Amino acid sequence: MASSTSQRRSIGLMATCAGLWSIAGIFIKLIPWNPFVIAGLRSLLAAAVVFVFMRATGRRIMLNRPSLLSGVFIAATFFAFVSANKMTTAANAIVLQFTSPVFILIISSLVFHQHFHRADLLAVVVTLFGISLFFFDKLGTGKTAGNCIAILAGLFMAGMYVITGRTDDDSRMSGILFGHLFTAVIGVPMIFVFPTPVSSTAVMSILALGVVQLGIPYILYGLAVKNCPPLACSLVGAIEPLLNPVWVFLFDGERPGLFALIGGVIVIAAVTGWCLWRDRFISLNSNNPAIE
Repeated sequence: MASSTSQRRSIGLMATCAGLWSIAGIFIKLIPWNPFVIAGLRSLLAAAVVFVFMRATGRRIMLNRPSLLSGVFIAATFFAFVSANKMTTAANAIVLQFTSPVFILIISSLVFHQHFHRADLLAVVVTLFGISLFFFDKLGTGKTAGNCIAILAGLFMAGMYVITGRTDDDSRMSGILFGHLFTAVIGVPMIFVFPTPVSSTAVMSILALGVVQLGIPYILYGLAVKNCPPLACSLVGAIEPLLNPVWVFLFDGERPGLFALIGGVIVIAAVTGWCLWRDRFISLNSNNPAIE
């Protein structure tokens, strides 16, 4: 089991990753393209960033079952989330995707026979409740199909967390690279199907999305997941929906409502409290891991 210091460092990397993930909405709004085109070009750029990182650090590209499977889950997460955004409200898509901690608990318990502490279960429940409050003012009924696809995005994301958390370093980074490449192979050809007007704003925005919002964060995620368990990554990842409305407020002047403020406080308190508890638990029980 990783040391307390290693896990604190990994949680910090994951928090930075989630923070960078959260800026997607700022730039996506500036690009008048089909979502599949945006996803494909964004991942093509991100794949280039990950490839350069792997070459620079001497990591090998591993073509094996874990890397291919994690790549499939990553690509499936991207497309399910993009599709959900088209078929239901954006708030529904974000909230329902963050059912991933629940799926992590289910997958880890049923498939890998892991046991979790009550503190882990409580952190999941409270975090999901806080996220739901955070978007309460904007939640709509949406469409059933879109809501179901958003939940599928949560399942795929959970699979991504679990699989990448159980692979070696080279396979993990290879899986991330494959995930971006799979997305690019499907999404980029859509430029011949949907209108894709080119402007300086669109080009700069897609560069920001590919490099800053996706490429660099997934490198950080690949580094973090080595010592940050899937459930921890997922809970810390709640920073992403938490920060989204903050960027909207700063750049568009849209003020969050009372429920959003309450939900934000609950999420921060839940994740911070859980991280402090876990840090103390690791220090006291280094030879009796609760979560691998």
